[in-house]
Amino acid sequence: MYDVIVVGAGPCGSTAAKEAAKKGARTLLIERKKEIGSPVRCGEGIGEHNIEELGIRLDKRAVCARINGAVLYPPDCGNSITVRSKESKGYVLDRKVFDKMLAADAAKKGAEIIVKTDVTGLIKNGKRIAGVVIERDGKMERMEGKVVIGADGGESTIARMAGINSTATLYDTDFGMEYEMANVPVTDMIEIYFSNKYAPRGYCWVFPKEDGIANVGVGIGGHVKGHAKEYLDAWIRDNKRFRNAQPLAIKGGIIPVGEPLSEMVADGFIVAGTAAHQVDPIHGGGIALAIEAGGIAGRVAGECALSGEVEKKSLYRYEREWRKTREGKMRKRLLLRKALEELSDDDLNALSKMIGNREIDLLLKNDFLPVVAKIASKRPGLIKMAKALLK
Repeated sequence: MYDVIVVGAGPCGSTAAKEAAKKGARTLLIERKKEIGSPVRCGEGIGEHNIEELGIRLDKRAVCARINGAVLYPPDCGNSITVRSKESKGYVLDRKVFDKMLAADAAKKGAEIIVKTDVTGLIKNGKRIAGVVIERDGKMERMEGKVVIGADGGESTIARMAGINSTATLYDTDFGMEYEMANVPVTDMIEIYFSNKYAPRGYCWVFPKEDGIANVGVGIGGHVKGHAKEYLDAWIRDNKRFRNAQPLAIKGGIIPVGEPLSEMVADGFIVAGTAAHQVDPIHGGGIALAIEAGGIAGRVAGECALSGEVEKKSLYRYEREWRKTREGKMRKRLLLRKALEELSDDDLNALSKMIGNREIDLLLKNDFLPVVAKIASKRPGLIKMAKALLK
């Protein structure tokens, strides 16, 4: 019998387990894979400001590269935009190391961890979720718990088992594919390439990991015809920079980039992180958002389990706090994403000529009006995108 059971030992789940254990709750963290952090399914980037705001202990062994900014390239690559600011500084992580360290932090606070274990069902006491059914070493077991947290990622099944509609449409899903490659020239900047030819409703990227090694990937809209790997292979093939590049690993996954779930709690149950669609709608990043949501979920779950108040209305404290903190910003970014995805390559090329260092600085400070005025005056066809910045 546990107070809190967390399903999924990614950044969200491990953080939730740590916070629940810190409250004194007997906590179980379950991971389906045989090794926490593997296989990697993201670009591995995180902002320096996220690290500071979340108070993350970032061990140097988990850091592959220090990032000092970003370079954004339009389809014609003729007028790149360089962003150097506090918000654009960060790190490219080694997720295999980083995720294990987060799980280790949970263990140090008292959480129990089991790996290579599938959750095949939920235990229900009437309408209340009261634990999980697992398959471990070929045997079925029942683990009872006062609160279950579903943190099982973009392909989450736990939320649906709990009666929460976590389905994402193809339109609101991105598919990502990435190679870790050797013999790639890199700098201390991440590189983002926009192109409807190679990344429809998305972008291509180069994230440096160390000298000559980088994550090279592409994300495309789920409704786009074709496979992400086909687009990535075409981009690499047509780019002289990758002539001598060699793949060291291949990574991929799905990313929900639509609205956060409309419902995140049930009696005895919380869903958090990517499983709750708590992902940035524009760039698909989710590490920091997952840690933030996991922290709230773990604290609330631990407190409610210990008090015995595990019905939906008590657990709703998690959902209320998260929505107050983050939902408004995410919805605004979703509006912007929907406006941006309608731009043609010609629009993107024109936009790159209008946006300079001054405009980037204003956007990072959320001062959108001067940028909107400039865009609307020079290219009326971009007014819809400009209006999205003001909503």
